[in-house]
Amino acid sequence: MTIRIIPAIMSGGAGTRLWPVSTEARPKQFHALSGGEASLFTETALRVKGAAGAVTFADPLILCNARHTALVRAHLAEAGVQPAALVLEPQPRNTAAVGAIAAALAQEIDADALVLLLPADHVIADAAGFRAVIERAAPFARERIVTFGITPDRPATGYGYIKRGERLGDGVFAIESFREKPNAETASAYLAGGGYSWNAGIFLFHPATLLAEFSASADVRDKALAALKAAERVGDEVRLDAAQFAQVPSQPLDIAVMEKTARAAVAPCEIGWADLGAWDEIWRVSPRDAGGNAVQGQAMALDASGNLLRGDGIKVCVAGVSDLVVIATPEAVVVIPRERAQDVKLLRELAAKL
Repeated sequence: MTIRIIPAIMSGGAGTRLWPVSTEARPKQFHALSGGEASLFTETALRVKGAAGAVTFADPLILCNARHTALVRAHLAEAGVQPAALVLEPQPRNTAAVGAIAAALAQEIDADALVLLLPADHVIADAAGFRAVIERAAPFARERIVTFGITPDRPATGYGYIKRGERLGDGVFAIESFREKPNAETASAYLAGGGYSWNAGIFLFHPATLLAEFSASADVRDKALAALKAAERVGDEVRLDAAQFAQVPSQPLDIAVMEKTARAAVAPCEIGWADLGAWDEIWRVSPRDAGGNAVQGQAMALDASGNLLRGDGIKVCVAGVSDLVVIATPEAVVVIPRERAQDVKLLRELAAKL
């Protein structure tokens, strides 16, 4: 049996902790950050293109900041992907609003298809494993909203966690609870105890199911759909009404729906997933030389170890240093211990005052 999936790619992230490469004008999804030559957006579009096994991907819906329209079109062209629609957001309103809009548009395209709602800025190294978990989850996604849970390989504190409940079927479980980002001790306890997954923020659902389960957050759904109803449609572009969209409460889908519904499920998986939220995570997933250095762009290391070095238009040369992040662009040069990579967001804010 063929499973028809309408991908809905969310491209609204700002990537502030990956400054100075990621900027408001060109955020992280439009850069090659995982060691390859293609951008994260292009890799995502290719991942949900065509048919493989029992899964057939339809042309995707793209939900993005209106100011990035030209970037989105360029990266779609690089992937050889024609969008079903470009939904242009006048301002960010988080994932609950775009989830509701994606569900409504998918109903217009094919009311029987499932929707795969996924971010444009994730790494998934195992594309075949990704499709396999979609096939496994699809029979449950008619009546439930299935989120993909990544099997933890370390006590990470930067992700939310999902505790699974009763087994529903092959590799799919009810959700007992969602847990916020833990401290290191709690994360270690989750890993030791088992039964927990990282919350990847990837969802598979039937459009009617998701829209119905907004009942506890109906204001988000109704105002988002009002902005869609009032949208200007030109060719494949859906330009959401700015005044209506500004009224939509900004909530993540997890809070608006998943933590409130009794129809949530999780499909644990190991698919080589990474959410490149900070430079230390990019060092972790990137190819490294014999000294453990991840070197990108115009950069080199001499007698150095454990560094992430990236030169975009500016040469980066280091010697005798360890465990640093050194990023250089025409906008700024950042040098910071790798263990303090989260502080790049603060550096960006301080640099804006210079």
